[in-house]
Amino acid sequence: MRKTSINLIILFAVLCIFGCNKKENQSKTQPETMENIQVSDYGVTSKGDSIKKYTLTNKNGMKLEVINFGGIITSLTAPDKNGKYEDVVLGFTKPEDYFNGNPYYFGALIGRYGNRIANAKFTLEGKSYEIDKNDGPNSLHGGKEGFHTKFWNIEPVKDAKFPTLKLTYTSADGEEGYPGKLTTTVLYTLTDDNALEISYEAETDKPTVVNLTQHSYFNLSGNFSKTILDHELQINADKFTPVNETLIPTGEQKAVKGSAFDFIASKAIGKDINADDDQLKKGKGYDHNWILNGSGLRSIAKVYHPESGRVMEVLTDEPGVQFYSGNFLDGKFDTKTGGKNEFRTGFCLETQHFPDSPNQASFPSTELKPGQKYHSKTIYKFSVKQ
Repeated sequence: MRKTSINLIILFAVLCIFGCNKKENQSKTQPETMENIQVSDYGVTSKGDSIKKYTLTNKNGMKLEVINFGGIITSLTAPDKNGKYEDVVLGFTKPEDYFNGNPYYFGALIGRYGNRIANAKFTLEGKSYEIDKNDGPNSLHGGKEGFHTKFWNIEPVKDAKFPTLKLTYTSADGEEGYPGKLTTTVLYTLTDDNALEISYEAETDKPTVVNLTQHSYFNLSGNFSKTILDHELQINADKFTPVNETLIPTGEQKAVKGSAFDFIASKAIGKDINADDDQLKKGKGYDHNWILNGSGLRSIAKVYHPESGRVMEVLTDEPGVQFYSGNFLDGKFDTKTGGKNEFRTGFCLETQHFPDSPNQASFPSTELKPGQKYHSKTIYKFSVKQ
């Protein structure tokens, strides 16, 4: 009996040692990237979906926060010339404001079609489609229940070189009026050179139109009650697409040279924003698509904030970028730094195909067919200028 007890004690000790070693080995083999991604509870939608927040941190201490509602970026920090990291994207102070409409599309993934489609309809391969009319006579950013309102599945990518999130969403055939079941994958990567890389992919089982983008508003001052008029902007584009009264492109491709729309050389956003220009009056400021020079992944824009020293460079393989100067921000919501989200306190650089492309044959096509794969990549890279 005594011998049996001794054997049991020895066996128990061996099992404890083995279990402890196993736990230690598991922690050692856990990918390093996972240490740079934290998951926490964020809130619950009115539909009962439990929303999580994913926080990515690079080796410099830069942080990106993303929620699985709308694939929304709720925070992104960047250093100033003194090395101080501050949040540089606008957002709400309460989760429910993201869940209950998000009227400004703060930080959201946009689909199926970023920007406007005239009269909320288009014809594709001889068949007409009517989509959600949510912007006067037009459809904007995929409709009222676009991708910015959807629950995205998010998984940290375990074998990635840098902290990376994989977001997936499947849009049913007929959702918001769009044809085809569209399977969308987006990767958010935070690199060690302080860049946010966004990669998009999509596939469909019927001919459809796709134009995905990201709708973060930036204010490089880190103080969201300040306007962005002192930010200096350069856009690598010789032409832009003028718009009508409802902000639909007229079809013209107009040279920017000598106009308020000329950002070929860097200038303050506020320099010409109040010029006596019909296009500025229609947009209440800048809310237009620039036709980007070059092709493939290239640098298309730079923004510099002199006071903080922050610089944001934008790279993309898209043919256009919508520069929007926050003209419809109306002060109805609190900012994350105090004050309100007032007129022109944030700007967007939404990389994309042109607005209303499905109705304008002269614009680059946004059609996606079965068997094809939609690809797009955009990078927002942050640095400092002393």
